[in-house]
Amino acid sequence: MNLPGVPKKPYTTEGMPASSCTAGSMTLLTGFEPIAVLPIGQQGSSRRYWRLQSADGCSLVGCVGTDRKENDAFVYLSGLLHGAGINVPEVLAVSDSRMEYLQSDLGSQSLYDIIAAQGSDALEVDRLADACMAQLAKAHYLLLDKVDFSRCFPRAAMDVRSVMWDLNYFKYCFLKTVGIQFDEELLQNDFETLASMIEDECHGVLMLRDFQSRNIMVQNSVPWIIDFQGARRGPAAYDVASFAWQARAGFSAASRRSIMESYIRHAANYEAFDERYFRRSYPLCVLVRLLQVLGAYGFRGLVERKSKFITPIPQAVAMLKDLLRDYKPANIPYLSGLLEEFVRLPQLQPLEQRNHLVVEISSFSYKKGVPLDNSGNGGGFVFDCRAVHNPGRYDRYKHLTGLDAEVIEFLEENGEITDFLNNVYSLVDHAVERYMQRGFTHLCAHFGCTGGRHRSVYSAQHLAEHLSGKYGVEVRLTHREQGITQIFEQQ
Repeated sequence: MNLPGVPKKPYTTEGMPASSCTAGSMTLLTGFEPIAVLPIGQQGSSRRYWRLQSADGCSLVGCVGTDRKENDAFVYLSGLLHGAGINVPEVLAVSDSRMEYLQSDLGSQSLYDIIAAQGSDALEVDRLADACMAQLAKAHYLLLDKVDFSRCFPRAAMDVRSVMWDLNYFKYCFLKTVGIQFDEELLQNDFETLASMIEDECHGVLMLRDFQSRNIMVQNSVPWIIDFQGARRGPAAYDVASFAWQARAGFSAASRRSIMESYIRHAANYEAFDERYFRRSYPLCVLVRLLQVLGAYGFRGLVERKSKFITPIPQAVAMLKDLLRDYKPANIPYLSGLLEEFVRLPQLQPLEQRNHLVVEISSFSYKKGVPLDNSGNGGGFVFDCRAVHNPGRYDRYKHLTGLDAEVIEFLEENGEITDFLNNVYSLVDHAVERYMQRGFTHLCAHFGCTGGRHRSVYSAQHLAEHLSGKYGVEVRLTHREQGITQIFEQQ
């Protein structure tokens, strides 16, 4: 929509519902009250959006943010980018609280929607990807001397602190959530090295940061960029990596190379572009971006239990595996080795590569919560062992676990644990047989007790040995509270 001469003035929203705030601003701007206020679905953000439509066909988008500084960053950057002729939504009004604003409506079709409908290798997708790279290069190099980075949110630059936030996001929300064991100190050392490497590559372009197909709207066959409120000074290669290596988009290796070369071709039109520097920094940026994305998938999917963030995890892991074939930075040896191991974990592989049933079994303490199902399938068995007589009540067993002979003898003495497990075997055996018949690839069974040390460890260990011996399936056993992982290979 074009509203010539519309002032970007504040408007009063005190005491009004969020949707009414944005609707009221539309009336101020157009003279028409909206006849429809329609919520626009959220993705991975707390920001809320509404589409406001008037009787004469006018349509605008209202946004209600949760952070004034973030809103201010978006409003500032929108004006800067729009003024440079870059395809971004125009901010038309801002509330006096600066918690809400009104912007032009770019429609409902994203580049991701087109990819989902036509495939990532479609000619139209190729054309739009090239147009996106042209816009991106323009945003990077036309504004080099015009950006006040102090107005960016939450950091002025992709510096060490900014990168460490993303790397710790990956550590705490992904690695620890999926139960991967690692040396804290060695990993932290490599994280700090990696963050310094990125900071060294931070040469001053306006890095949009979340430049990917879901944040590209397509209107009249032209791409428009949205959701750049996290932009800051950083390496140009990071934005190209975010676009080309987006897990959900599923670009092939050939397409990823084509996108990178497209950016280089467009960026070469600007004097400030350094191709040699770009190519050197590109794989580093791909690595950091993939780790950040896996952290986001871990938090939104595995912690918040949003399934749409779980399903792309195997694709992101597959992309990381592709990267590691050719990129092995020598100065982060521990992280490189850890990633080489974790990208090969069976439960993280795409479903089409899992040609057999994998049973995940774990012991845990109820005090620390029930383990999550990281397969994306949901469900499985959770068995409560607390009704069984507890060896942990006796001093001579407290320092031992359900793997030690003394504890095993104690548990088996009166047959209570045996009766419990026979009932477990009956339930799980039936499930395994049916899963194998139907070609299912994943089943989980968890055993909990008070401390996750004696009864649950004994039970989980015995079920793993039982299923491996009886059915020959692959069993991945984790004693969570002891940090023990054991794999029973498919026979």
